[in-house]
Amino acid sequence: MRTLAILPVKSFGTAKQRLSGSLGAGARQALARAMFSDVLSSLRRVPGLDDVVVVTADRVAEAASAADRVPALPDTVQAGQSEAALIGVRHALAGGYDRVLLVPGDTPLLQPGDLAGLLAVTHAVVIVPDRHGTGTNALVLTPPDVIEPSFGPDSLARHVRAAEEAGVASRVEEIPALALDVDTLDDLTELMAELERRRGQAPSTRGALRQLDRAGGSPPRVPQASA
Repeated sequence: MRTLAILPVKSFGTAKQRLSGSLGAGARQALARAMFSDVLSSLRRVPGLDDVVVVTADRVAEAASAADRVPALPDTVQAGQSEAALIGVRHALAGGYDRVLLVPGDTPLLQPGDLAGLLAVTHAVVIVPDRHGTGTNALVLTPPDVIEPSFGPDSLARHVRAAEEAGVASRVEEIPALALDVDTLDDLTELMAELERRRGQAPSTRGALRQLDRAGGSPPRVPQASA
């Protein structure tokens, strides 16, 4: 089964606006770039994943993708994650892929093994919830257009309902490493706590946070790279 991972990426320059009360624009951009780098690195090492594509309108993200030999599709609409995901889905259908994996660029804790296990699930729609249990942090669709992605608040229920309406089997799969996306200061604090426990993971994100800590732009203590 040919599987394509789709990684929609917002413009780094406007990323993480909900952190603006704690981090300046440059710090938010650096953090977004670092998290994207860690996610992309993990995707490229997932067994059973044939290809990865980035969907973005950001030139820096395009350049980073090219450096990792990952193609980037232009996000010509720039209307949010769901619309960017659909660009990737159409690319997958045109390329003859049997399945797509949709993941966000702000879940730096994910590891290749987590996604390999997720791809082993045989349901037509597999949904990974966020840590609040209401949003969607990853979606596996077989075939790629079995349902239409609908990310955002309360998207978990929408995806389950869409699968029911399509008459296909769905499964909610909880994966701690994918549950934590970073949008708020609480999320950032939780990420730092997890990095303290997960020594050596997410090196780019860890480095960016350490730089923020040195600059006085990040309230919690930033963990070191290794034990």
